[in-house]
Amino acid sequence: MVWKKEPANLKRLLIVAAVDNITEKLMEIVKMAGKVVTFGEIMLRLAPYNYERIIQANQFQATYGGGEANVAASLAQFGHDVYFVSRLPENALGDAACKTLSGFGVHVNHVVRGGSRMGIYFLEHGASIRPSRVIYDRACSAISDIQTEMVDWEKIFHGKDWFHITGITPAISKTAAQVSLEAIKVAQKAGLTVSCDLNYRKKLWTREQARETMTELVKYVDVIISNEEDAYDVFGITAGNSDVTTGRLIVEKYQSVAKQLVDLSGAQKVAITLRESLSASDNNWSAMLYDGSDFFLSRKYPIHLIDRVGGGDSFCAGLIHGIINRWDTQKVLEFAVAASALKQTIPGDMNLIAEIEVLAVMDGDVSGRVQR
Repeated sequence: MVWKKEPANLKRLLIVAAVDNITEKLMEIVKMAGKVVTFGEIMLRLAPYNYERIIQANQFQATYGGGEANVAASLAQFGHDVYFVSRLPENALGDAACKTLSGFGVHVNHVVRGGSRMGIYFLEHGASIRPSRVIYDRACSAISDIQTEMVDWEKIFHGKDWFHITGITPAISKTAAQVSLEAIKVAQKAGLTVSCDLNYRKKLWTREQARETMTELVKYVDVIISNEEDAYDVFGITAGNSDVTTGRLIVEKYQSVAKQLVDLSGAQKVAITLRESLSASDNNWSAMLYDGSDFFLSRKYPIHLIDRVGGGDSFCAGLIHGIINRWDTQKVLEFAVAASALKQTIPGDMNLIAEIEVLAVMDGDVSGRVQR
């Protein structure tokens, strides 16, 4: 009887050990699926078909997009629990924008409804030596009149891990800037990791206005994302003899840019996307990441552009995804660059790419062969 009992006990112990191991793995998966909040404006995008100029067009393709909304949609594709905060009019356009995001798995229950109109932007796709152009029609949009008392940030941030915003939102209006700063302060106090894509838009505010507002805002930011020009446009930080208009980028100069961004902010990490614009149709795409002590440079991807809008947003999402997953710094950077390179082959603002597709590109599968 003794010999019969011992195997039974051993079997029970093995089952318990297996269950514990599965539970531990499940806990790791749950932990990696972060709860992320983004705040910004989602707009109606109208673009002529077939690379036509606006003056030629007699019809426009209607989609929805915006910096923080694009990040939210991308992170939802990567499996995160994402909440988008904005203000939209109580009409069919506002409903359609919310439906678009919820269709990607983004929670829109914190979107404030009110105001008279949705912001619109017209996108004219460039080709070869003709650049793409954007015309904004967003004055007096619903979010431009957002007020601090409209959003309960403490409630929204409860139980969340990450908050993401861009420099576009505080540029919309003075009240939007006030709400942005309030949100970042509350997020930091609540223990969330805060990221900010500088995203300077000269059609929304001046460099002087941007510097005054963003200097205060970045004091509460953990991760700063910038492109080749943003650091100069917002903070006057230059990258030596680099010239984005000719595609001539001196990568080493951006190390100094990253260090200076850390020095003037509360950031622990600074990522800079590096776009070499060979033409409106073909770019080289890479990025660097500074973690406060070491610099990391990614692989460079040659991209034949289908739609470059949202490329930076998908980079932000990839970066956030990698950091939440606690990957090593080089892998975080490579994932963000690969994800954003893929986005620029997809029409529309949002990145419709799953993690497995990004990992395949990281592993070297860039042939574009048909997958059957």
